[in-house]
Amino acid sequence: MLLAVMIAALAAFAAGVYQGRIKLALKMAERYSVKGVDISYYQGNVDWPVLADDLSFVYMKATEGSSHQDIRFEENLAGALETGLAVGAYHFFSFESSGKTQADHYIEVVGSWDGMLVPAVDVEYYSSYDGSVDVDALRSELQLLLDELEAYYGCKPVIYTTMTAYRTLIRGEFTQYPLWIRNIYYRPLFGGRKWSFWQYSDKGELEGYSGEERYIDLDVFRGNEQELEDYRIYGLSEEE
Repeated sequence: MLLAVMIAALAAFAAGVYQGRIKLALKMAERYSVKGVDISYYQGNVDWPVLADDLSFVYMKATEGSSHQDIRFEENLAGALETGLAVGAYHFFSFESSGKTQADHYIEVVGSWDGMLVPAVDVEYYSSYDGSVDVDALRSELQLLLDELEAYYGCKPVIYTTMTAYRTLIRGEFTQYPLWIRNIYYRPLFGGRKWSFWQYSDKGELEGYSGEERYIDLDVFRGNEQELEDYRIYGLSEEE
């Protein structure tokens, strides 16, 4: 009888994890010492010395599609660069415009600074795009975007993606690019492929910001502080 109860309890626990009702990510993320956040205008005014406490890096939204710029990007960038954080900018990939024009937009808005983290491209479903897309066409435009950014910055961008978008758009492709995966339930496992960054929570609550969104995305880096340096770009501004 006791064995049957234990088996039932384990089955219920496993089902809860699989269905997302039980989140193990917060505990699993504790093993990683290099922590960061990603932000956008939703976090509002940021007190950077306060927010930066106990963090190692931040990625902030810069651009989306071929024309949209996050309204707080320049303010956030200026504030973050006064801290000791490694700072990067991410682009939200649009399914509706060309990869080339999106890359041009990112480069124009973001530019470069010494020690910047490699560019990140956010690839996920949005709005009415629920999976009924031309996968080959999207992959082609994404590749154009990645190629343009690599040509300008001299490094392969990081691909941020959700588990859903990974399975349908990324898996089996873009294998040479660092992966930043969102999984708020448990540590991502991909067989032979490793992730570099992991967004393990979208319900973080930290001191140092006061926007319309009470929560902030929490991330970890897979390696140590020295290995994070490999994801930073130096000398680009002087070369241009």
